[in-house]
Amino acid sequence: MVRAYKVKGEKRKKKGENYDKEEEIEVPLEEEESTKRVKTEHSEADTEAAERVVDLLSGIPVVATDQTNKPGVIFIIERASLEIAKIGKTYQLLNSDEHSNFLKKNGRNPSDYRPDIAHQAMLSILDSRVNKAGRLKALYVRTEKGVLFEVKPHVRIPRTFKRFSGIMLQLLQKLSITAVGKREKLLRVIKNPVTQYLPIDCRKIGFSHSSEKLVDIQDYVNGVNNDMNLVFVVGAMAHGKIDKDYVEDYLSISDYPLSAAYCISMITNAMERKWNIL
Repeated sequence: MVRAYKVKGEKRKKKGENYDKEEEIEVPLEEEESTKRVKTEHSEADTEAAERVVDLLSGIPVVATDQTNKPGVIFIIERASLEIAKIGKTYQLLNSDEHSNFLKKNGRNPSDYRPDIAHQAMLSILDSRVNKAGRLKALYVRTEKGVLFEVKPHVRIPRTFKRFSGIMLQLLQKLSITAVGKREKLLRVIKNPVTQYLPIDCRKIGFSHSSEKLVDIQDYVNGVNNDMNLVFVVGAMAHGKIDKDYVEDYLSISDYPLSAAYCISMITNAMERKWNIL
């Protein structure tokens, strides 16, 4: 009788979109334990170097916000420059200030790598009275590389760029980040497309300075049915414009080019006035 032996070697994995799956085991709360259990594509030296950046955070605190079943808003930040690369012995979030020489050597334009734009945009949304009143239903961010992740409305994003970079580095490597003292995933990489997460009764509105439809944002939102959810799509790139098929209406809300953060502040201020949020 011939004894069967297992053939050595790993099965070749099918290439596909990399995202966090709910049915998989969640990342443990303690970062030191999680780095021992979660498999990464880089060496131990790279992992330890990345941890030194992430260890600046004891985790992401949760901010209490009012919960409401009333119609609200959803923000989608498109074309965010959030890309990691191995520089020397460590993985880092690429930005034009610190990695200009690296980007030029690899034939890339440093001015395109502005993760600070997405950082400011996210802070503007999460700091708004719309969010504190519980009317922010969801926040989604999609990178230039097409990675889509969800940010819970009650999360407190780090205010310093260095700590924000550490969080983004951890998110893009481990695909999720959990709350301090809980097992809730506050940031999570999810599967495309973003439209599958949007409610049926919503209007999808994009913003571009190049749009021929110049409107007063206050008059525009006041004319929308009070029972309808609004989806606002804002670009977080240094140059160019967003051009997505799922957007139903493209608006220009100023005669002048605006930063993503200021555009978002105009939108949230208009919604706060519409809903009488003081």
